Amino acid sequence: MTAVRQAIGLDVGGTKIEAARVGDDGSILAVERVPSPATDQGRLLEAAVEAARAVRTDDVEAVGIGAAGLVESATGILTYAPNLAWRNVGLAEHIGGALVLPALADNDATVAAWGEYRAGAGRGSRHMLLVTVGTGIGGGIVTDGRIYRGAHGFAAEIGHIIVEPGGPLCGCGNRGCWEQVASGQAIERAGREAAERYPHSGTARLAEGVPDRVTGSLVTRAAQDGDDTARAILAKVGRRLGEGIAGLVNVLDPELVVVGGGAVAAGDLLLEPARRAFVTAVEGPDARPAVPIVPAELGNDAGVVGAALLALEELAGTMQ
Repeated sequence: MTAVRQAIGLDVGGTKIEAARVGDDGSILAVERVPSPATDQGRLLEAAVEAARAVRTDDVEAVGIGAAGLVESATGILTYAPNLAWRNVGLAEHIGGALVLPALADNDATVAAWGEYRAGAGRGSRHMLLVTVGTGIGGGIVTDGRIYRGAHGFAAEIGHIIVEPGGPLCGCGNRGCWEQVASGQAIERAGREAAERYPHSGTARLAEGVPDRVTGSLVTRAAQDGDDTARAILAKVGRRLGEGIAGLVNVLDPELVVVGGGAVAAGDLLLEPARRAFVTAVEGPDARPAVPIVPAELGNDAGVVGAALLALEELAGTMQ
C-alpha cells in the first residue's frame, strides 16, 4: 500500500493562524489554531512556526504558507498587505528555515483556489475562478490545470478593481474598490445604516438597538429569520458581486466560479442575486456555455489544504 505523502499548510491571517498536516489526497490529519499577533511581525512569524511544529511529524515533506496580500511566489516574500501593517516579510525563508523544510508562500486566496480545485468544488475542472467573499474580496485563478500567478506573483487581486469611483475608502488606499461594495464590509456598513434608520427591523433587534454592534453575520441571521431589510441588503450586495463576476468571466472564460469566504454563510440569499446579475451583465449569455456559480466546499480549510498540496506538488516536482 502506497504511503500518504504529507505537508503542512499554514493560513496566516490578521486574526488567527491555522496550521494543518495534510495528506496528498487533501485529507486533514491534524490541526492547530492560534491567535495572530497581527501588529507584531516578529511575533507573528514565531506563532506560525509554533503552530506548524504542533502538527509536524517525521513524515512531513514540506510547508506551504498562505497570507493575505501581495506575495512574491518566487521568493516567498509578503511585500504588501492592504489591511495589515506587514511589509516585506520573508515568510518562506523564515518559516521554512525554522522548520528545516522546503517552503513556499503565496497569496491566501491563491492557495485556497488550489485547495478547492484539487479537493473541493472545482474537482474535475481545468479552468476555475475562486472568489473569496469575507471582510474583503480575494481571488484565485486556475487555468488549464495550473495556478495563474502573473509576472510577479500578484495576479487575482480582484477585490481591488475600482467599480465605483469616489466610493467608500478601501484599505488599499483607493476608493470604490469592488470589495467595498460586494463583501462583508458592504453588508456590515449597510446593516448599520439600516439599524439606525429602521430601529424596529430584525437587524436592529438582534443588535439590541445599537447600530455599531451590527456585523455581516448578524445581517445574515436577520435575513435568514425573514427580515425584509436584511434580505434587501444581501440582494444588493449579491447583485454587485454578480456584476463583478461577470466582468471577470468575460476576461478569463472559466468553466465555473467557486465562491468562498465567510459571507457564503448567507447561501442563496447572496448567491441567487449574484447569479441573476451575472446573467444580465456577462457578454453574450445565450451564446456561451453556462458558467455555474457554486459555493466552495472546503470552507475555512481551503487555505491550509491548498497551501499544503501546492508545497507537495511544486517543491517535490510532481506538478500535474
